Amino acid sequence: MKFKKYFLIIAASCFFTTAFAYTQPTDTIVAQTDDSEQIESDLDSLLSLWYVKNSIVSTNNNVSEKTVDAKEIPDSVYIERLNAIPSLMELPYNQIIRKYIELYSNRKSAHILIGLSDYYFPIFEQILDQYELPLELKYLPIIESALNPRAVSRAGATGLWQFMFGTGRMYQLEINSFVDERRDPVKSSYAAAKFLSHLYGVYKDWTLVIAAYNCGPGNVNKAIRRANGKRDYWDIYPYLPRETRGYVPAFIGAAYMMNYYEEHNITPTHIKMPMMTDTVMIDNKLHLQQVAEVLKMSIEELRDLNPQYKKDIIPATGQDYPLRLPLEYSMAFLDLQDSIYAYRDTFFFNPKNTIITPAKYNKKNYYSASNYKSTYTPPSTKNMTKLTYTVKEGDNLGFISDWYDVSIADLQYWNNIKRNTIRIGQNLSVYVPNKKAYKYKKINTSDFNQKNTVAYKSTSTKSAANSDFKYDAKYIYYRIKKGENLWTIAKKYPGISNTDLMKINNFTESDVRVLKAGQVIKIKEKS
Repeated sequence: MKFKKYFLIIAASCFFTTAFAYTQPTDTIVAQTDDSEQIESDLDSLLSLWYVKNSIVSTNNNVSEKTVDAKEIPDSVYIERLNAIPSLMELPYNQIIRKYIELYSNRKSAHILIGLSDYYFPIFEQILDQYELPLELKYLPIIESALNPRAVSRAGATGLWQFMFGTGRMYQLEINSFVDERRDPVKSSYAAAKFLSHLYGVYKDWTLVIAAYNCGPGNVNKAIRRANGKRDYWDIYPYLPRETRGYVPAFIGAAYMMNYYEEHNITPTHIKMPMMTDTVMIDNKLHLQQVAEVLKMSIEELRDLNPQYKKDIIPATGQDYPLRLPLEYSMAFLDLQDSIYAYRDTFFFNPKNTIITPAKYNKKNYYSASNYKSTYTPPSTKNMTKLTYTVKEGDNLGFISDWYDVSIADLQYWNNIKRNTIRIGQNLSVYVPNKKAYKYKKINTSDFNQKNTVAYKSTSTKSAANSDFKYDAKYIYYRIKKGENLWTIAKKYPGISNTDLMKINNFTESDVRVLKAGQVIKIKEKS
């Protein structure tokens, strides 16, 4: 992608020049060396990405021998070029910044970075624009991770935007044994935009925001105090942590390279990541290998598009998860989804419905008949009355199974539903005991709250905290399903947190740990 250049005339006095006088402490020089080594390591790590390896092999588009050496360019040219970059953020120039310009512009990985930016920058720009942030912040992931969503720092920071575990959780990124949304390009970008917005509200200075993003507000505040209250980045520079002092200069170096690579005769490597992708929502456990085999895709391609799934497993057992696919495969997935979910499911997930990671993958056994044996036994309809229920807006199989006291598997069997998808207006057959048919006949014509009354008023399920469970019509109730907890349940009800659920149900921490599937809890008072 060729970057358009817009030239702005800005007084040179607004920027630092080569006359910038600063005596670098010894530890600053060490820090710069450490930062350079880390950046070089991050850039080299790009070569492990499947899309990158595949693109380099297929196009043979390596570094040109005619690349202009950044060390041969005079300072005056760098000053003029930085002044011409349209930016809300100050882009000064000094010898520290020059070192980073040379670092980025002379590395062969610059070709790869520019190629990857075609895929990632539109994602960053859209989200930054949504939060009314400077679009130049899209260069941050270059110095954070070299645009590698799987990058992990020595301190444990992860993903394109390098979130630490606690900060990721603070900004609602899911992190568990199977999912790490710090590696999700879209969700981590939203989290980064929120974090950057917060930091700007504190400092009102984008250079300080960038520094605080790297080392935390506490360290920036400490540096400001040690600089006698001065709030200019270069005034607090000597008092910042060593690993942060090169951060803003690296940002400026990356911004320069992404705007002026053509002047250095750098030819972008065409990375064959799809420019057009689509997202399908997954509502049941799925292994990426199942998708890859049925759609005849490369498993490495799926991993690069969905780096948040650490074990190649989408653990959709209580909530939906996104699966990003090249646009041309999204419709094929929807057409073949039943086959994809069934494809050697017992190889990846054992009969007890527990997620497992296979030790070995033996493709020749994929079509073994034993892999498709079901543990479900259809119920007898003897002495049962057949009723019809018409699906309403907001219904799902979980609610309907609660209202009729039947299992979801029974509903699926009676109505030939291969997954959990039902549509408004669809008529479902439900079998109930003859002696209780009168009780369930009115469900089809009842409103949502009335149906919950039928389901929960006579429930025999005991609460872990309240063994004398009694239905109260003023509350909305919910029956816990397998694999759920208060946090996943709260996400289904806007404005409700897991703490709210603990309070309304009088749960202690001990009660929460022993919650069981089938248990009924209060959600909130009816409005």
